[in-house]
Amino acid sequence: MKQYGLIGFPLTHSFSKRFFTEKFAAENIAAKYDLFELDSISGFTGLLNTYELSGLNVTAPYKQQVIEYLDDLDETAAEIGAVNVIKFIRKNGGLRLVGYNSDAIGFERSLAPHLKDYHKKALILGSGGASKAVFYVLKKLGLETLSVSRTKQSGNLTYEMLDKNVLDDYKLIVNSSPVGTFPHVDECPQIPYALLDSEHFLFDLVYNPAETLFLKKGKEYGAKGINGMEMLVGQAKAAWEIWNF
Repeated sequence: MKQYGLIGFPLTHSFSKRFFTEKFAAENIAAKYDLFELDSISGFTGLLNTYELSGLNVTAPYKQQVIEYLDDLDETAAEIGAVNVIKFIRKNGGLRLVGYNSDAIGFERSLAPHLKDYHKKALILGSGGASKAVFYVLKKLGLETLSVSRTKQSGNLTYEMLDKNVLDDYKLIVNSSPVGTFPHVDECPQIPYALLDSEHFLFDLVYNPAETLFLKKGKEYGAKGINGMEMLVGQAKAAWEIWNF
């Protein structure tokens, strides 16, 4: 029986475990999927020594930290600088670990149908590993992007700098931060929601709850939006393809 799993911390709930367990059962695949909660990325080596793994997913906070443990990256993961899928290649008694980024695949497939001609510029809220995949896709699609975070850094904006001029120009807003994730459902990114209009599209990578406060407040001012569930399904399907091609 093949062994797959997810590394991250904390792993209080996991879409991936449910998705792959149901997939294995439905398709009569002899495999199992477990959660491997690591309180430090240094535990990755011990995990490899304990289990004969066939593939791993990677979630926060290890999408960047895990790279130093891998033998190679595919071109997309190398450009993004973050990994959420690890392929295990066993040959002649050796093991080679290759990192991929299926977040980018899932995000692009989910976002592209919603883009309009006036979505030429995008704001990315948050600066973690997920934001790097978002930036990569938006650049690929030809959108001009700006990152927004709590502290001022070179080339980014802070939430306090988001005014009418900025929001009139940037009609796509992507929340790549975990703010608003269950159980913290009463939290949301601190943007000036009253400046949104019907041309704004909000994409929240958070999928639990289905309607985050970010999306709910946006809709109050006419903005459209979706959560991260479709992206999540897309990245999981892409991970399976990566493990098995």
